[in-house]
Amino acid sequence: MTDKELWEKFKKDCNVPDCEYQSWEFGFDADWLVDLVIKGEKTATASNYILYEIENEPLPTEGLFNVVLNSKGQAVCIIQTTKVYIVPFNQVSAEHAYKEGEGDKSLLHWRKGHKEWFKNELENIGLEFNEEMNVVCEEFRLVYKA
Repeated sequence: MTDKELWEKFKKDCNVPDCEYQSWEFGFDADWLVDLVIKGEKTATASNYILYEIENEPLPTEGLFNVVLNSKGQAVCIIQTTKVYIVPFNQVSAEHAYKEGEGDKSLLHWRKGHKEWFKNELENIGLEFNEEMNVVCEEFRLVYKA
């Protein structure tokens, strides 16, 4: 199912008025991460703040609907952003790490995995990772499954 097809089905089934939405897939192991969302284990994500500035992309906002895709570009579910905040990498909380639902859900696991991911993202554009770099922390709720 395409993102547009799932969006139209969601609007009809849930009586949601037409509004803006975004479609995307998780950057690392999209299939595994969207499966965690479907299972209710993943209710948060984090992204590299500087990429929003470089790509001139708007930050996510509370209330925004997102059609989440798998690695094949198929729409799997729709989530709604419930909270957005920006903190330095080294100040991301254990609570946020737990809500991301990955690995053992610990802050140590979160920092290790995200440091590697952010480092690679930054190296690809000629920048270096540092512990004080800003991270966009986003919390969401699952509102619809394909």
